[in-house]
Amino acid sequence: MDKNMLAALEGLPEEDKVRMSAMIDHLQLRDSLRMYNSLVERCFTDCIDNFTRKTLQKQEETCVTRCAEKFLKHSMRVGMRFAELNSQAATQD
Repeated sequence: MDKNMLAALEGLPEEDKVRMSAMIDHLQLRDSLRMYNSLVERCFTDCIDNFTRKTLQKQEETCVTRCAEKFLKHSMRVGMRFAELNSQAATQD
């Protein structure tokens, strides 16, 4: 959990802190699973078009690898930008 989130919970009773912490963890897990499912769906749709074999063909495997790398790099960049904007907003307060 983020340090800023923990600091925001300081004034709450212990029971509420535990409940909020569990809720935040649940939301983060849900978001991670959504990102993973989106990645799988997008790369499968873009790269897999032949169902005559049990295994991926070399071309499909290369496409899936590139797709996953691109998706993860994009997600990391968006996360970094969001963190930059969030820290800027925090310093302006």
